Amino acid sequence: MPLRQAVYDAIADMIIKRVLQPGEHIVEAELAAQLGVSRQPVREALQRLCTEGWVDLRPAQGAFVHVPTKEEADHLMAVRALLESESALLAAERATPKDIERLWELQEAGERALAADDSEGLVAANANLHAELMQIAGNSVLIEHIAMVDRRMRWYYAPIALVRGRKAWDEHASLIRAVAAHNAQHACELMRRHTETTRTMYAEQHEASV
Repeated sequence: MPLRQAVYDAIADMIIKRVLQPGEHIVEAELAAQLGVSRQPVREALQRLCTEGWVDLRPAQGAFVHVPTKEEADHLMAVRALLESESALLAAERATPKDIERLWELQEAGERALAADDSEGLVAANANLHAELMQIAGNSVLIEHIAMVDRRMRWYYAPIALVRGRKAWDEHASLIRAVAAHNAQHACELMRRHTETTRTMYAEQHEASV
């Protein structure tokens, strides 16, 4: 992997996992030293992250982690709800016994993270389970579009992963049962409710923190 891409991925990962918090000032020299690279690839990565909406570059002040607005998050989650609902419907039509077994394995990983109060583990487990459903759905265009929102969704989900907690994973279990039963319409409806609940909870959390 080219150094430029590796540095970009490392900084994006730090933002998604909130090692770098929204609004935090990013000092190029410190970040370069932390990553063991020169300032040039860090500067290039920050410019790319700015273009993509992860970082704000302010004249004479430097780089800051973008603070997502309620509207930005709501728009992305609305699109996600449509894509994920369709993926659940298709997954229910196509799932094999092996697919269902894999979904239950991912469910168990999420429940282990939940029991350990592991926020980072919950974000990863949630993303992995949703990604697996998308793969089972087998629609390449759908997969391509959900990939565009996946990273940002993980960023938004991090502060509410523990708050969403047990209820989210109970919803996942119900969804897996619907997929296993090949009940496509029910799986679609369960996913729609699941994503809408996350959307509502994020909005409430955002209001409380303002």
